[in-house]
Amino acid sequence: MEIIIGLIIIAIGSFGQSSSYVPINKVKDWSWESFWLVQGIFAWLVFPFLGAQLAIPNGSSLLELWSAGGAAGAVIYGILWGIGGLTFGLSMRYLGVALGQSIALGTCAGFGTLFPAVFGGTDLFHGDGLVLLIGVCITLAGIAVIGYAGSLRARNMTEEEKKAAVKDFALTKGLLVALLAGVMSACFNLGLESGAPILEKAKQSGASELFALNPVILLVTIGGFITNASYCLFQNVRNKTGRDYFSVSGGTLLNNVLFCALAGVLWYSQFFGLGMGKSYFAESPVMLAFSWSILMSLNVIFSNVWGIILKEWKGVSRQTIVVLVCGMCLLIFSLLLPNLI
Repeated sequence: MEIIIGLIIIAIGSFGQSSSYVPINKVKDWSWESFWLVQGIFAWLVFPFLGAQLAIPNGSSLLELWSAGGAAGAVIYGILWGIGGLTFGLSMRYLGVALGQSIALGTCAGFGTLFPAVFGGTDLFHGDGLVLLIGVCITLAGIAVIGYAGSLRARNMTEEEKKAAVKDFALTKGLLVALLAGVMSACFNLGLESGAPILEKAKQSGASELFALNPVILLVTIGGFITNASYCLFQNVRNKTGRDYFSVSGGTLLNNVLFCALAGVLWYSQFFGLGMGKSYFAESPVMLAFSWSILMSLNVIFSNVWGIILKEWKGVSRQTIVVLVCGMCLLIFSLLLPNLI
């Protein structure tokens, strides 16, 4: 029962993340770099900071928790993850919500789950390590099937239809960007592992296990913000779009900030939910290790649901839909596998 509760919490957070790109469509008269920076302020600074406050015991502080060790590593991994986050947004731009998230999150699931296990000395060919490896392979298989469905969709669409579904559609460029996004995004989980001493200190200081991971999440997102803010400000200067923040009317500015804030809190909900969900996996080392892959699988499932809602799959053949559904079923199976073996 504990594991089911944990899965439900992670699923709720995942649904929030997969919905976070929808409010961005409501942002008006801002360039990509402008709205990406503003939503990033909320997603990577404001809401993670508020979440971290829930883990601070009475009489303590964030700095005291961070002094336990691993803070610098978490930030550095966050900076590397920021490259993934940055290119992740570009993958949505070139491939759409469904295919872009599927490829990026699939790569992220594999590397983000296996790297910490390997670095921790886990034998991937025996015992729990083998279960973990099999689970990741099924996850990657499911995402590969979904990626194939995306290629079928692209093959059967005219250029006009592609542009109608995804304005800046570019399959080859999008796939390369999405793969880079996935590899670098895996650094987020490495950052969480680096901050393990902070997590333990929070627990020992009396913080609720539900929120004890939040101070580590904040460190990683700070690193990610550094990367993304640097790039966005560079693009503002290069493209002369810095005026975006001041040239829109008061009503449009309020609209943009509110929708960026909504996108930010929805995006952050995935890691807020991950921290809470993992607290229910304490008795299952395999589920703890597999939790990152679970989150990425759920993100892919929900992103494709949004892709259907946003009509990115409109007009495709029945074969393409069957392939898509098969891929999603494989992902659902991968979530249950650790408890079946």
